[in-house]
Order: sequence, then C-alpha cells, then structure tokens
Amino acid sequence: MLDFKEIAYENAVLIGVITREQPLEKIEEYLDELEFLTFTAGGQVIKRFVQKINLPNPKTLIGTGKIEEIRSFVEENEVSTVIFDDELSPAQQNNVEKIFKCKILDRTGLILDIFAQRAQTSYARTQVELAQYEYLLPRLTGLWTHLERQRGGIGMRGPGETEIETDRRIVRDRIALLKKKLEKIDRQMETQRSNRGALVRVALVGYTNVGKSTLMNVIAKSEVFAENKLFATLDTTVRKVVLGNLPFLLSDTVGFIRKLPTQLVESFKSTLDEVREADLLLHVVDISHPNFTEHIESVNQILGEIECQDKPTIMVFNKIDQYSAEPIDEDDLVTERTSIHYSLEEWRKTWYNKIGEKALFISAINKENLEDFKKQVYKQVRDIHVTRFPYNNFLYPEKLDEYSTFEEYP
Repeated sequence: MLDFKEIAYENAVLIGVITREQPLEKIEEYLDELEFLTFTAGGQVIKRFVQKINLPNPKTLIGTGKIEEIRSFVEENEVSTVIFDDELSPAQQNNVEKIFKCKILDRTGLILDIFAQRAQTSYARTQVELAQYEYLLPRLTGLWTHLERQRGGIGMRGPGETEIETDRRIVRDRIALLKKKLEKIDRQMETQRSNRGALVRVALVGYTNVGKSTLMNVIAKSEVFAENKLFATLDTTVRKVVLGNLPFLLSDTVGFIRKLPTQLVESFKSTLDEVREADLLLHVVDISHPNFTEHIESVNQILGEIECQDKPTIMVFNKIDQYSAEPIDEDDLVTERTSIHYSLEEWRKTWYNKIGEKALFISAINKENLEDFKKQVYKQVRDIHVTRFPYNNFLYPEKLDEYSTFEEYP
C-alpha cells in the first residue's frame, strides 16, 4: 500500500447511462452520489454526460457518437479522469482508455480508491489491498500499455504500477498471502469478540454519511472520526455504553452504498462480522436526503446478503434538523402530493414507525430527541439481556425513567 498525501483536485467528467432499470430520475441521483464520491477522492467534476441506451455497447459501454463528444471535451478541457457510474469490463476499460488517453475509472474503482485513502489500521489496509488486487487481476492486460506513466491521483493509489508487480503470477501469490494474513487476523478478532463476555451487542448500520459515527460519539462519549464525506469510517469501533446501570457494547461499522463492489463485501466480511454477531441493529437513516427510502432498500439488501435481515432492528431517522418537506401549492391541481411533501409528523405515521418497537427521529449533532433514543435502546437491550439471563430481571427496571440520572462510559 502506498502512503497517501494531500493532492490537488483533479478535473473529472462523469458518465451515466439511462436504461429501463435506471431511468433519468435515478441517473441524476446516482451521478450526484458519484460526484460526492469524486470529491471525497480528491477530484472536481466539471461536466456530466448521460446517454440513453437499450443495450450497452460491448466495446465501450456507450455509443460511438457520445464517445466522440466526450473525447473532444476531454481534449479541449485537459480532463485527467473520466469516471463511469456503471462497472466497466476489463475490455471496455481498455478500449475507452485508448480513445480518451486519460485515466478511466468506474464506480467500483473509485470506491476502492477512497477506501485506500481512508484505511488507517493494518487490518483495514490489508482488506483494501486484497480488494484492489482482485479488482486489478482481470485488468492486467489493459494496464501493460500505460504503466510507464507512473502518475498519482484518483485511481492511482493501487498496490503498485511497475511491470513486475502486475505479473499475473505475482498478483495471485499476493492475493493468496493477503488472504492468509486476513485469516490470521480474523482468528484474533474472533477471540477478542469471544472475550467480551455476555454483554448485549448493538451495532450501528446504515448508508454511508448518515451520521453513525456522530451518533456513536454522542452516545458513547468517544472520539470516532466523523466527517461530511463518504466512507469516513472503515474500521469497526466498539465502545462500552451504560444506560441506567445496564451495560452493553455499541459498535460503529463501515457504511453501505449502492452498487457496493463485491470485492469489498468479501474483503470486509470480518468487519461485517460485528453486524452478524450483534443482538440488536440500529439502522441509521439520513432523513434529510431526498432519496433516503432507496438508501434503506440498499442497506436491507446488503443485510440480506450477510444474512442479518431478521435481526431485531430499530429505525433511527437522523438529521431531522436538516429535513424540510418540499412545499406544494394547495391550489395546484396538476402536481400530485407525494412522500417528498411529508412533514416529520407524517413520516412518523408511516410503516417505518412500525419497524421494531417504533422508529426514532433524532438529530445526533444537535442532540435532539436523544432521551427518547436512550429509552428505546435501553428497553430493547434490557429485553434481550433478561431473556438471556432471566435471573437478572430484578436488577434492571423496565423503564429508564426509573433512574433519576444515567451514565455513559467509553
């Protein structure tokens, strides 16, 4: 892994395709997210290109006319990076790179690059490096032609760019070595988890940048790194929290995202073990995001992939201080009133409120409604603990209100 330093923002253009599965409305949102990913990686988007296609071009994904339009723009504006929202095959990536004569990334490569920047611990760096090599292996043929560039920046934070390091045999050997290293660390982490005793385990899950780390800092009085960028947290952080006199373990996990690269899901399976072994999930949602309902679906899909969809869950709608419903003119007979026009009170009456005991609406950064949050978490944790240890029933009252104060410990 390379040491990553502050870099100047690179000019980048984004490319999205409209299909039956991805209509124009979704493409705009996906490209908004891709632009945020680009900013997080150290780039600035100067233009977006969108094309409607029935079938993807097997050579370049998009049509030849659009390719020529983008090529002209790239040359005229000295664009250094072109980023596709959809995953490119190795052949497609090689072909468009020859045409544009600049760095070509897809969504997967961009996310891997951000993970490479964010990885702090040896464990996280090993996981990211494994994912990078597995992504690199089928693309070695395309890389042979431009290895002499040796440039830094977005997409170039990989595990090496010299000819000997891109030899297939060496890459496969490196992948095998990294897997063995992860297996060893996995056994150590499994031992650590087994040594935590019989405390109830609570895990924060959710889309990236919804405020999980901020909530963790408020509840556990910890100092987990939090920033308004995607994937600010990669390493799982576990803290002991005490509500009333009831202790439990609270863990902050890596955020999820749409089209999460399969290499990362596999490489971070041990990090996701914190979610698998949790007794209770706190599904944190950024209610101020215009498409938070799709974020919920994406998180639930990944939870299903790791077989955690049936765990007890509390929906926690965060950032209510930033939420504002779209205004609608009551005299407007054309515009149909939809969920984007809901007030917070109306959202409280929807089916989301029936997940778990009830949904919670909070602002972690402004500490709004945190008392309700603590009471609900206390009740759920107590139920799990008393079910596991019935003889401890008398130690913990049914309501947190019965304590005049509560304490929290990191």
